[in-house]
Order: sequence, then structure tokens, then C-alpha cells
Amino acid sequence: MDKIIDVAQYLCAAYKRMLGEQLDEMKLHKLLYFAQRESLAVWNRPLFAGDFEGWCYGPICRELCHCLQVKEGKTGEEEVSDECRYLVNNVVLEYGPMATCKLCEMSHHESSWLKARQGVDEGKNSAKKLDLEDIREDARKVRPYDYVWDMYYDEFDDAEET
Repeated sequence: MDKIIDVAQYLCAAYKRMLGEQLDEMKLHKLLYFAQRESLAVWNRPLFAGDFEGWCYGPICRELCHCLQVKEGKTGEEEVSDECRYLVNNVVLEYGPMATCKLCEMSHHESSWLKARQGVDEGKNSAKKLDLEDIREDARKVRPYDYVWDMYYDEFDDAEET
């Protein structure tokens, strides 16, 4: 399992490489959440160890707050696994072009975030952590796409049979 700080470093570099712009901190948190959910959807295991909290703008990982410092010349590739790079690249291609506010809105429909927000006033942040099993439940509702093979993951079995 990769370290969340290394995944964040790689995600920032991949975003810059693929989309040609710097990643803002709010979008980083959302893309990390979607990467974690995607890993659970594809491999049924977390991509990294780390907790998300149910803040008012969607899931955030407090240990990454205010540390969006992409080190010059570092891509994070050396620190993360091949699987991580593969999955993060797919997440950047899928969700990266979306506006940060759209990703926040999407995260507000995730049952894991909604459960972590129970009893919290609108507009207030919550330190309650999103349960990994709830994120796993959210992962069951998505159909992950593989941009390398240009097909959905669930189509791989069909392709192997032909």
C-alpha cells in the first residue's frame, strides 16, 4: 500500500503533466477520495492508508491540509507503485478536467460523506471520519473506466473470451 503523501505528490505531478496546470488543494482532496474509491471498485483494496473527514465541501484528508507543495523536479513516480500510477492516471483523465466545484458536488452524493455529516449543521466542518466500508459501498455503485485499454473494467472478461 502506498503512502498518501506519495500518492498526493504523484497525483499533483500527473495532473500537471496531463492537463498542463497546477492542482488546487480542494481538488487534490477530491481526486484522492475518488482514487481511493476507484481502488476499492477495481481491486477491492485501499490505494493508501489515510482517513477522510466529512468537511462541508466534501471529503478531505487532514494530514494533507496546507501541504500542497510539489517539489521541483519530483514526479512522485519513484515513491509509488506501478498500480498506483496506473490508477491515478485513470482518475486524472476521468475527473481531472471537471471543475473543483463539480467534484465537490459529486462528493456530496457519496453515502460515505453523507454518513460522516449526520448531525452536522450545513456549512460546518466535521472531524468525523468517513468509514472505509462506507467508501467501499460507494465503490460498488461506480463503473470504472480504463483509459489505457479504452474500455470499462467489467468488459475485460468479455474481451478475453473473444
